[in-house]
Amino acid sequence: MAFPGTWMTESETLVYRVVPKCACSTIGQIMFYADHGRYYDGDIHDATEGLHKWAQDASQPRIEAVVRAGTAPAFTCVRNPYTRILSTFFDKIAGIQRNGKRYRGNLIPELSAHYGIRVDGDFDQIASFRRFLLFARDTIRWKKPMEPDIHWSAMSSHVATFIANGGRYDAIFHLEGFEPGMQAVLDRAHLRVPVRVADVPRFNESAGHGPARAHPVADYFDDLARHLMWDIYHRDFRLFRYDPDDPSNPRPTGPVDLDEVHAKLGR
Repeated sequence: MAFPGTWMTESETLVYRVVPKCACSTIGQIMFYADHGRYYDGDIHDATEGLHKWAQDASQPRIEAVVRAGTAPAFTCVRNPYTRILSTFFDKIAGIQRNGKRYRGNLIPELSAHYGIRVDGDFDQIASFRRFLLFARDTIRWKKPMEPDIHWSAMSSHVATFIANGGRYDAIFHLEGFEPGMQAVLDRAHLRVPVRVADVPRFNESAGHGPARAHPVADYFDDLARHLMWDIYHRDFRLFRYDPDDPSNPRPTGPVDLDEVHAKLGR
């Protein structure tokens, strides 16, 4: 069985299922610090040592053994779908990546040609975002004109692979309550180096990649956009307790029910 997108401390004290655009850079740096007493010098996604990752062949048997034995807390972090998809748009579609290029090479010209999306200069953020949302729906619903990207795939799809392949989460917390949620996970782990989340800087590796959001969140989501959001992310809204009717409210309506998540995503 495979556990894609799973990271683990070298000390085998924490297991994390990455959900893109949900503080994964900060969480990865916290895990690195918990073993080494220092933060990784660079983007933690580029690290090839100091942290076990499923994408590294040598890490796979170690991760699988710990997950199956349940000897370390396994967790993930989720986020309001409205703010997550906006973050994806400004980072991956409107932004320039660390290598100085557009994300996925020829993606932007294709989006411009087929969906009328414009992201150069002083572009209409609301119009282009809504067209991107239609494109994201097409990739998820019909896998056309391409497979859905991990950055806009539903959070429940990422979370589900860990369960389907035999893992079980000990915690799923909300990004909107990051500090207490992350601290609760750390407090139940036997770390080499203690970590106080309140003292940890936020490692937003996408910061500065794209233009600043010019409008309140709710302005990007008219009635049609909210309908598309529900069509794409209804499981995320339901399972992770977010309000689909009010884009202006980022807060969850309640805690995640782990038993419900395992029951519904483990089918």
